[in-house]
Amino acid sequence: MRWSNLEIGVEERARLPGYREEAVVRHFDAPEAIETRFYEVRAKSILNRVPDSSQMPFRWTINAFRGCSHACSYCAGGETPILTADGRHKPIADLDIGDAVYGTLVGESGYRRYARTTVLDKWITIKPAYRVTLEDDTELILSGDHRLLSNRGWKHIVNSERGQPDRPHLTTRNRLVGTGAVAPQPQHDTEYRRGYLCGIIRGDGSLAAYDRSPTGRGGYTQYYFRLALADLEALRRARAFLTAADVESRQRVFKRAVGSFREITAISAQNAAAFERISALIEWPVMPSLQWCRGFLAGIFDAQGSRSTFALRIANTDPQILAWTEACARRLGFDTVVDHTSNANGLKCIRIRGGLSEHLRFFHLTDPAISRKRDIEGQMVKTFAKLRVAEIEPLGRALPLYDITTGTGDFIANGVVSHNCFARPTHKYLDFNAGRDFEREIVVKVNAPELLRAELGRKSWKGEHVALGTNTDPYQWAEGRYKLMPGIWEAMRDAANPCSVLTKSPLLLRDLELMKEIAERTEFSAALSVPTVDERAWRATEPRSPNPRARLEAVAELTRAGIRTGILVAPLMPGINDAPEQVAPILEMASEAGAAYVTGIALHLRGEVRNLFFEWLDAHRPDLVPLYKRLYQRGAYLHPDERRRLVELVKGRELPPGERMRGTLKLGAGRPAEEAGRSGVTNPDRPGDTGERGWSPEQGRLF
Repeated sequence: MRWSNLEIGVEERARLPGYREEAVVRHFDAPEAIETRFYEVRAKSILNRVPDSSQMPFRWTINAFRGCSHACSYCAGGETPILTADGRHKPIADLDIGDAVYGTLVGESGYRRYARTTVLDKWITIKPAYRVTLEDDTELILSGDHRLLSNRGWKHIVNSERGQPDRPHLTTRNRLVGTGAVAPQPQHDTEYRRGYLCGIIRGDGSLAAYDRSPTGRGGYTQYYFRLALADLEALRRARAFLTAADVESRQRVFKRAVGSFREITAISAQNAAAFERISALIEWPVMPSLQWCRGFLAGIFDAQGSRSTFALRIANTDPQILAWTEACARRLGFDTVVDHTSNANGLKCIRIRGGLSEHLRFFHLTDPAISRKRDIEGQMVKTFAKLRVAEIEPLGRALPLYDITTGTGDFIANGVVSHNCFARPTHKYLDFNAGRDFEREIVVKVNAPELLRAELGRKSWKGEHVALGTNTDPYQWAEGRYKLMPGIWEAMRDAANPCSVLTKSPLLLRDLELMKEIAERTEFSAALSVPTVDERAWRATEPRSPNPRARLEAVAELTRAGIRTGILVAPLMPGINDAPEQVAPILEMASEAGAAYVTGIALHLRGEVRNLFFEWLDAHRPDLVPLYKRLYQRGAYLHPDERRRLVELVKGRELPPGERMRGTLKLGAGRPAEEAGRSGVTNPDRPGDTGERGWSPEQGRLF
């Protein structure tokens, strides 16, 4: 390819914040670079540190490119609880693409309100961490680049580095916006289940025994249990809890939907054993545990509770149930009041005071099943909790930190409004649009080789392992133009510095001699991804990517050169490349190539990739559309059972050197994460990711 023929805007220049010199902007008229601009800059540093606590066997990484559809700035510690759209919370590390969460929107009135949104993307990286502590003891572990909503607008955790322009940042005079720290959610153990059944059955069920003794005839007792609800979430939970207690029930439609009235479904049982067992389950305890109280409040709320913008109430006419409700609520620390009504049946309400903060605490501590009652959509974002910033403490070390993209551009992290990666600092600071520009505006650190040589030559450098491919693929398309890697490998060789590379491109063979020279002096390893060797499947799914056989040849060539190399079968796609007869040739060829290990990775469809993939299916494989709609109905990730099946096709295990030959490649329950870690990470594009990738039929590449 004659690159000079492809240059369009060689003379265009742009000044990027943080760089002293103007960037040269180049365009290349090639299929792989359509609508992409490359900004050539001179970076100030190139080695990025990984924390000492990381399980990865390396502590330093290099990324010569910035962008290329991969995130490079992340926010929160993995345990940070995120408010989900069902009113519960989940650690950010456990969120999946496609999950529904709460964010906020500013309406025409100018007021910010809670709004449901969807997780469009998720990343993990390693950055210096800070602990932000609020007046009510809320804690968040965040990167310094992250932003939180305060009483004076969006604020970064800390100011920019010395020598850079100041940016708005938190001080102890700021107060954050939100509800404050979330409460722990209960485990559904035996005590919780008994409490829940007591609350929902006493609140809305029927349990009775009728003596049927007609005069002059033999008598019998008729036993009767029924729980009828319009909300299936609570009914299914009650039935599951009864099953766990050895009570079998049957389910049926109790009343059909009529007009504005919803359909009501019932579960029932009509035998002596069920009657006796349920009676025992809903007995009032002598000394109720906290778990029983949590379960009881959840059950009685599902049965008789309601919530509006200003009030959370549990209504009943039974003085005993009301007394237990109030006692359990007070035991969990809630401020309650009894509201009397004028109803002749003696209806009263136990009301939880304290506004949205206490309502969410009630939901989190008790975990009612009915999600519609936990709805806060459209409620104004107000702050009643004590959320003044008390302390911002640098932890003195880098940690794995997560970030997500949502449709609203924010999310609720441990009860405070948190800006997400639509404003990723690494691109936002460059005055780029933070959405698609992150994939289309690629920053190229043209001085990476000389920078690396200087940094490896410092007296403070201790010759630690450096992994390439932990954030962006070092052999992505642009490397063919910029040729940064030879200079990087030369610096590694001359310093005899241990290193590794993870890529999907056989372009790395261009630098094989340099890699051999490194391997002669120090530790070096590599890994390549190979989704299929089926010609039809490859041309249909990755028409512009390097031929998978060329990638396997690269593995063989690297292995013959004495370089330890592994294979990632990625992605595995149901109905396209997941048949055993399709996978088997990869394993056989991996054996022939002498691969050190083989790891399988399932396809996932994130963000816009989902629509692109389904468009491709409609055009090329319409027979698979129903299957994929079913398998990916939960979002970007394949159904767990199917994902496990695919991964089981290829399990990675390292082979002893003597077994790396034809017919002896062993597959089993090995440790693919460790293997991939030694040559980068499981996914070459995202450090710490599960290794699952998206796919683009337009671009013909994994990313």
